[in-house]
Amino acid sequence: MAKHNVAEPETLGAAMSKTELFFENNGRKVSYIFLALLVLGGLIYGYRALVSQPRAEKAAAAIAEAQLRFNAETPDFELALNGDATGLGFLDVVEQYGSTASGNLAKHYAGVCYLKLGDLENAAAYLAKYNAVKGLAGALVNAQNLGLQGDVAVAQQEYKKAVSLYKKAVAAAENNLTAPLYLRKAALAEQALGNAEEAVALYEQILAVYPASIEARDAEKALGTIR
Repeated sequence: MAKHNVAEPETLGAAMSKTELFFENNGRKVSYIFLALLVLGGLIYGYRALVSQPRAEKAAAAIAEAQLRFNAETPDFELALNGDATGLGFLDVVEQYGSTASGNLAKHYAGVCYLKLGDLENAAAYLAKYNAVKGLAGALVNAQNLGLQGDVAVAQQEYKKAVSLYKKAVAAAENNLTAPLYLRKAALAEQALGNAEEAVALYEQILAVYPASIEARDAEKALGTIR
């Protein structure tokens, strides 16, 4: 009979910090690519809508200031969220331009800011308002959004919900960087539920599909303790 190994909170926290580190190191590049695609091709409403509608152009300019504050060497998440007299924050962009592509992206970043500030309730609310978009850069943001919702669920000890969200994050961007991270998080959440067999299946998926990933080494170690 398989021994159920419930994941310790520190282990779950370590897994979440790895994802945060990846997006802190690469988030600026992803967000800039995302905004560039909004200008060049459009991820939801298309290039024509962006250049033909002054409102959409204003939204793109408004979110740029909030992004600069979010991506600063020393980020000011509260300022990026709420803005000030010199520039709008993500919440302002959501309120004034919520129906535009930039407004949609602002919902995601507002959720990230709330998470960074420790406000789990508002983090969950704004992350959930974001609508998934198409394209390579969009897929990365879509995956991050779902993964962060999973992190919020873990913080609230809603492990079953977290598993579902992490699996959706894997499906949103099946790549060698983010997918194994979310598979491992899903496995840890399954362990927290006492579901050893489900966790084993997820670890084995990492080994089979992403054998060169860092998470593959972690999966091997985990399987050694579960079996």
